Amino acid sequence: MKALLIIWFGGGIGSVFRYLAQAGMTRLFPIAFPAGTFLVNISGCFIIGLLYSLIDKYAAFTWEWRLFLITGLCGGYTTFSSFSYEGVSLFKQGNYTYFVLYILLSVVGGLFATIGGISIVK
Repeated sequence: MKALLIIWFGGGIGSVFRYLAQAGMTRLFPIAFPAGTFLVNISGCFIIGLLYSLIDKYAAFTWEWRLFLITGLCGGYTTFSSFSYEGVSLFKQGNYTYFVLYILLSVVGGLFATIGGISIVK
């Protein structure tokens, strides 16, 4: 139960940050390109890379902090960061086949799943 509360709290904060970043970018760049989502995805990837490196480097980061920062905060901010980190991890481990499959199936599968969801409603 403690873990769920930690994740819930971090996820709430991450979601608010996501909204603020997207709304701010939309005001700054009122164009068709989804600049807000792009900013959130790229900054989320940077943040998760930074946090994973800090957590690996310093023992002061307990599992509660990892749940709060990675699963909660980053998860609420953007799941694209988790996708990116997992892809990089597969590549660094030498799992090149899984890396390519993961990237292609996630992107293409995600697009088709979105189309499928839209089609069902229509």
